[in-house]
Amino acid sequence: MHSEYEFSPVAAEDRRGFWAMLAVMVGFTFFSASMWAGATLGTGLRASSFLLAVLAGNVLLGAYTGLLAWIAARTGRSTHLLARQAFGERGAALPSLLLGVTQVGWFGVGVAMFALPVGQLFPQVPHLALLWVAGALMTLTAYYGIQSLTILSIVAVPAIALLGSASVAKAFADFGGISAWFAQEPAGGIGLGAAIGICVGSFISGGTLTPDFTRFARTPRIAVSTTVTAFLLGNSLMFLFGAVAAAFYGTNDISEVMMKQGLIGLAVLVLGLNIWTTNDNALYAASLGFATLARWPKRRFVLLNGFIGTLFATAAYNHFVPWLNLLNRMLPSIGAVLILDHFVIRRGGRTPPDSRPVHWPAIIAWACGFAAAQFLPGIAPLNTILASSAAYLLLARRHTGCS
Repeated sequence: MHSEYEFSPVAAEDRRGFWAMLAVMVGFTFFSASMWAGATLGTGLRASSFLLAVLAGNVLLGAYTGLLAWIAARTGRSTHLLARQAFGERGAALPSLLLGVTQVGWFGVGVAMFALPVGQLFPQVPHLALLWVAGALMTLTAYYGIQSLTILSIVAVPAIALLGSASVAKAFADFGGISAWFAQEPAGGIGLGAAIGICVGSFISGGTLTPDFTRFARTPRIAVSTTVTAFLLGNSLMFLFGAVAAAFYGTNDISEVMMKQGLIGLAVLVLGLNIWTTNDNALYAASLGFATLARWPKRRFVLLNGFIGTLFATAAYNHFVPWLNLLNRMLPSIGAVLILDHFVIRRGGRTPPDSRPVHWPAIIAWACGFAAAQFLPGIAPLNTILASSAAYLLLARRHTGCS
């Protein structure tokens, strides 16, 4: 098995080209929660406003993750190794623990998200057995690292895109075409700004982990182009699937739509592949964080985290919305600090990182971002990025003497 470069930059001989990276990144953005968010927007906006909100939201997500992707490909470093430069060797324990724990929780949500609807299709199979089989299979593919993620994505991405698109096309054919969708009046009123915020909030926490995957890109151009394409294409498709499902079938779950269309086997396939790609990325990223902290190989933590995530899968699923809200408050400020530290404070990497074990401006900036998301009105993930960015620029410049 190839090295996963938990403790060092990715070597040149293990870097990957455009198509392999595109498969991984699109699989990363094929995210079930985006379908749910798309359903919310689809019932609250006219079709034209929905498309504008999704485009604007994914442009913002693409900008945020694209900057992180460039840094990762330029340095070959994971999110956690970059955090050591921005937060200090010891201070990086904060972002690594936050990213690790939250992604193990998300892995548990995904396991239950798969097992519950499959259990409804096959009630004769014990629910506990479905949980553990799903958790074991997802853990196994994450265990083999970036190679396995690439192979899984190459299979899953076209399958999800084709089957989901076929389902949407059938919905349009059965209910009067695209014109019928554009003619629908929204049941609830959502402002365009709030809609863009929902789009951004659906994936900005996960997007903070972009460097864990794009560090394998052969060049920064490949990393940025595949990342931005993934959000403009992959995440937008998930929103579209959710919006059309809500508009015509009254549900935000594409697998349930397929069941209503008489495509039960395809529904299980799409659901499984969709969740599998997301869960493998979550488990992979979580284990990288713990490996960096403990100086153990990542694969040991994949097995441990897979077991823990599966054990608490049902509990995590039952608290899914609060969990997603917590992620949106805690994680985006980490990415903001990494971006500003690289491009502004260290001038594109030309200035060496602060040598102190704890870089307090980064820690304080993260806390300011979390407080802004928690207590200020507006859109939580945008609040946390703006507040942490302002705090870090102010504090880090004073701390380092930058002008």
